[in-house]
Amino acid sequence: MARGSSETHASPGVFVSVLTVVALAVVGFFAYQASAAQDDAPSASSPAGEQSADGQDGGHSPGDEPGEDPDEGIGEDPDAEADDGGEEHPLPADSGEGKRVVYGLGDQRVWLVDPADDGLGDEIATTYPVHRSSVDPDPGSYLVSARTERITGSDGVPIENVIGFDAPGAVVFGFSTATDGSTPDPESTTPTGGIRQFATDGEAMWEFTEVGTPVVVVP
Repeated sequence: MARGSSETHASPGVFVSVLTVVALAVVGFFAYQASAAQDDAPSASSPAGEQSADGQDGGHSPGDEPGEDPDEGIGEDPDAEADDGGEEHPLPADSGEGKRVVYGLGDQRVWLVDPADDGLGDEIATTYPVHRSSVDPDPGSYLVSARTERITGSDGVPIENVIGFDAPGAVVFGFSTATDGSTPDPESTTPTGGIRQFATDGEAMWEFTEVGTPVVVVP
């Protein structure tokens, strides 16, 4: 009679179960690594300029582009003339001396001129364009003869800050501002001598002049 064996043999089912557990562990490990890598990568679907977790802005702020000024154009008047202090419009030669108003017929421009602080030469307080009427005064030196706050002009337009000067002739010449902002018609057949200024320029001349202030008209 044969002796019983002391060796025990593992069941095939147990072996398969062990392999299954090992396989699941490996799959779980690689799945975890893939998930971690995806979390670390930047999101391709994030819109440009969206703020990241660390507070950094990934997009462009106004002014980041080359040559872009975020304040450019803000609050600017496109029709306003730059105050160049007379650098681009120098005072005409032979236009007198001392405190005076200089009116250039060819330039259709006015200069308000003060003596320099050191007593040598002149300083341009301001200069600006004006609009002539149908008749021009002759070149020469005159004096402010009248100042009127408000009146109706010879062309029928209400005007203000009127500075008249004593150029001879039947036509009355003077600087003024139309209250409706209009400018005269230089081609009009009605002889008028109003020299129109914009409101801020008219105020500047009103403050600058008094009766007796010289007015020099140059070609």
